[in-house]
Amino acid sequence: MPARGRRASAAWREVSTFVMPWRLRVIAVVRMTVGIVGVGFLAIPTLAGSAAYAFAETLGWRQGLNKNLKQARAFYALILFSTAVGVGLDFVGINPVKALYWTAVINGLLAPFLMVAILVVASDEKMMQGQPSSRLGWAVVAITTAAMFAAGVAMFVV
Repeated sequence: MPARGRRASAAWREVSTFVMPWRLRVIAVVRMTVGIVGVGFLAIPTLAGSAAYAFAETLGWRQGLNKNLKQARAFYALILFSTAVGVGLDFVGINPVKALYWTAVINGLLAPFLMVAILVVASDEKMMQGQPSSRLGWAVVAITTAAMFAAGVAMFVV
């Protein structure tokens, strides 16, 4: 919308009213709201569950949504804790979009180190049970890892 004062604002309002009647605007807003809430309902258990699976796998806990509460207490406790932290962040006043942004930045900075570990494991013939990564595959991952390290450094230097 052009910044020319109230006349331009009113003109844009008239155009939008002409282009989209109020009933369609209400339907569009309701559909958008339902979509955003629906995505939230899908994302919360997915994120909590994936975190619980990662911790349980790392720490050797019994895990799985096919197990009952008595069989995998720590796993389900971690899902509950992760969900509670996510809800608590909203009440503390942390902006969820900024939190997602900084989480992505941190993941991007940590990813090259994981890639190095993948390179080491993929080249070890014993760990790969006689099927190590090909030279081409190793080279592509190595170049990608170097580019990721460079991007991480450039983020702070440039």
